[in-house]
Amino acid sequence: MSGETIRLTTAQAIIRYLNAQFIDIDGARVRLCGGGFGIFGHGNVTCLGEALYDHRDTLPLYRGQNEQGMGFAAAAYAKYHLRRRFMFCTASAGPGTANLLTASALAHANRLPLLMLCGDTFLTRLPDPVLQQIEDFNDPTLGLNDAFRPVTRYWDRITHPAQVIQSLPAAIATLLDPADCGPAFIALPQDVQGWAYDFPVELFKDRTHRTRRQRPDADEITDAVELLSAAKRPVIIAGGGVQYSGAVSEMTAFAETHGIPVIETIAGRANFTDEHPLNIGPVGVTGSDSANAVAEAADVVLSVGSRLQDFTTGSWTAFAKDARIISLNAARHDAGKHMSLPVVGDAKLGIEALGQAMRDYKAPSDWLEFAQSERKKWQAYVAENTRPGNRPNSYAQAIGVVNALCDKRDRVVAAAGGLPAEVTANWRTLDIGTVDVEFGFSCMGYEIAGGWGARIAQSENEPDADTIVFCGDGSYLLMNSDIYSSVLTRKKLIVLVLDNGGFAVINKLQNNTGNESFNNLFSDTPTIPDAFAVDFAAHAASMGANAVKVDTPDQLADAFKAAKAADKTSVIVMNVDAYDGWTTEGHTWWEVGTPEVSEHASVREKHAEIEAERAKQRRGV
Repeated sequence: MSGETIRLTTAQAIIRYLNAQFIDIDGARVRLCGGGFGIFGHGNVTCLGEALYDHRDTLPLYRGQNEQGMGFAAAAYAKYHLRRRFMFCTASAGPGTANLLTASALAHANRLPLLMLCGDTFLTRLPDPVLQQIEDFNDPTLGLNDAFRPVTRYWDRITHPAQVIQSLPAAIATLLDPADCGPAFIALPQDVQGWAYDFPVELFKDRTHRTRRQRPDADEITDAVELLSAAKRPVIIAGGGVQYSGAVSEMTAFAETHGIPVIETIAGRANFTDEHPLNIGPVGVTGSDSANAVAEAADVVLSVGSRLQDFTTGSWTAFAKDARIISLNAARHDAGKHMSLPVVGDAKLGIEALGQAMRDYKAPSDWLEFAQSERKKWQAYVAENTRPGNRPNSYAQAIGVVNALCDKRDRVVAAAGGLPAEVTANWRTLDIGTVDVEFGFSCMGYEIAGGWGARIAQSENEPDADTIVFCGDGSYLLMNSDIYSSVLTRKKLIVLVLDNGGFAVINKLQNNTGNESFNNLFSDTPTIPDAFAVDFAAHAASMGANAVKVDTPDQLADAFKAAKAADKTSVIVMNVDAYDGWTTEGHTWWEVGTPEVSEHASVREKHAEIEAERAKQRRGV
């Protein structure tokens, strides 16, 4: 290693380092950082902005409209690339950075890489208090940026330029680590950004990374094989980690060899295509009758790449109390949940090791026949549930129309409200890895911003495919400005705005727990004397999108065909029924807090019903 140095500012060193990082993906060497999203302010424009300008061709900077949306877009970009590439977000000190907190939490919950380069107050404190500074009266070292500590996997504040030499590689290692993957936050005081240092030239030489694959412990594999080989009714839960590991083909081969039915989590949707004979459907609260019937009857459950969230486990009522759970996961924290037999390691290597050790094991044929017969019943239900005209306009009908007309590599994006459940239950997967239902954090506003980020990633590899966004009126009203972003950057989206007059899914939960409709639908909000419908089509058109309002699923089909043929973002609006439009089957119990004491008889009755279901709940922790 030479002793040659180069004098750079802190900001210049950070961007030059990022520009030199590459990754090997299936033998192809590509830039690790796909660029960034940025909104400039006094906390990042003068120094970090100067550094980014000099690398604008290799690290493109997308101008966001809202910092939270930028974080969502970066998360969706990383999800498309299966966590092997990431984008950074840069925000100014103060409210700009504060707007990233929700996005950081989303990336943390979903185990997604997101790098945040955010302005901070002056290290010298000479001008304190400065514009937008949050002052702690008892600790002058604390500020707004410290709020990111609980929602990041790596956090640092650069107080001297030399710290970049250690901090940047540590942040990158976190972003790429299969077990600890999540957001990294680097606070950049405004004065330190511009301070210079003689950095070693070696730091900025091109480096090619590879995704680490941890081989599972041999004894854990032995224990898992012993349990699986004795199973009479085994089932595989396929989580999002299957795709992140690139283990879809290995898991498929394992299931086929041993005749084991497979059920999918929300994050694991699109591990199997709809027509695969071992695909028994999505499991859990937003799942299918078929998958939940198999989960309830299984004696051994092999969970692969899932954090076993309550929507997957039905708040731990979806499985028999005496069922044994094996959890194969790169993260030790996830592998040991609820007294699972842990197999800590890479999903691909773990499945291969299990397959080699299980040799000739085959699940009883009557078990698979039972699972497949349940799946046929569910497919018939979905066919009727999505059929136009079967009831008033519904989410399911819209999903069915789009599903029938989209191309197999089109990517579907959904997030909060009722649509994640409806997409999970009713979408027929046409190709592997084409579904992004953000339900780790269930974050309103992810839909359109995430669609934009997904489309940026998709256009790098699959420019002829489309990104299709399902969005409720509530999420649209919360965050819609990246329609404008998509038009400006020529990253076409097809956005379906399904308007049910408010927060209809929470209204449904309110009603299902014995409560009267209150403050969720606009029509049931006492502080709104005269509710009126928003003209979403006119609003979207004002941001440059093609926009149309349709009244029926048949008109939706025509509008979707036109959107497919268009060369820019299209927004299609359709009203759906707030009460009579829901998928009513396929739900497990879900634990929600209900009043133990109430003056309302309906609330007391529902509380008793919900508590009675608790008898099914596994008590392992």
